[in-house]
Amino acid sequence: MNENKNTELHDEMTVGEILRNARTTGRRKREIQTISKQLCIREEFLQALEDGNYNVIPENVYILGFARNYAMELGLDPDEIVNKLKRELGLVADHQENKDEADGAVICKDENCSVKQFRNILNKSMKYVRRNWKWFLIGAGIFVVILALVIFLLVPSSDDQASIGQKSDSEQVMTVPEPQYKVEVRERFGTENADTASVILQATQESWVKVEDARGNTVFSRVLVPGDIYFVPSGDGYTAVFGNAGGVDVWVNGQLAPKQGADHVRVADISMSPEKLLPNAVTE
Repeated sequence: MNENKNTELHDEMTVGEILRNARTTGRRKREIQTISKQLCIREEFLQALEDGNYNVIPENVYILGFARNYAMELGLDPDEIVNKLKRELGLVADHQENKDEADGAVICKDENCSVKQFRNILNKSMKYVRRNWKWFLIGAGIFVVILALVIFLLVPSSDDQASIGQKSDSEQVMTVPEPQYKVEVRERFGTENADTASVILQATQESWVKVEDARGNTVFSRVLVPGDIYFVPSGDGYTAVFGNAGGVDVWVNGQLAPKQGADHVRVADISMSPEKLLPNAVTE
């Protein structure tokens, strides 16, 4: 067992100090260069985590992802490291966890206390119902009427069902088959766009990917690992940011588009338009 498992996470220590302490103390001291090669994370990013210089790393999701992998490699509790780092970054209030624990505390010390409480609550509820049974009856009648009205409005007629069936058949014919990926698929994201997507992203290396619509709203943001794919919504105006441009394959209508950048290079404002990604591609 890795002796770093016993590293004590003092409240007065920062995440960077904890990581550096775990790496440089004990019988198994390690160099950042060695860990960088094992995790495929750039050396300056690991150094930035230890120094608390988070501005070097492009996005919070990258900071948290690198910290989790670094903690696991050093034998630390990754969840504890990530939660502590979130507090340092101001993503979670310091008192939130203590508040949650206080809210969930068990009030009863007596083993029969919970049974007594349940009986008291049940008795009070029954008395309340007896006193207000007329209102309950009226409320139940209104609920039944509303439920019947909702069912009537939502259930389609036979003609509507036939048209929906015809539409589904036509959409199924238009479905674009997935390309022959270079890496075996691990997990699919954006599957609601699968039937209409002309652009599909697949990670061949670990990379953070963010996709925004024409208004700048984020529709997808995640660290993809090798084999993960994302179906980009169809339509104009979508752009993407690749944290590791060389680690993302872009498929356009089944054809592999040119790389958008080199390995471990962050590239932003990448148009997800099939015409711009692959000018000679045949669009549906």
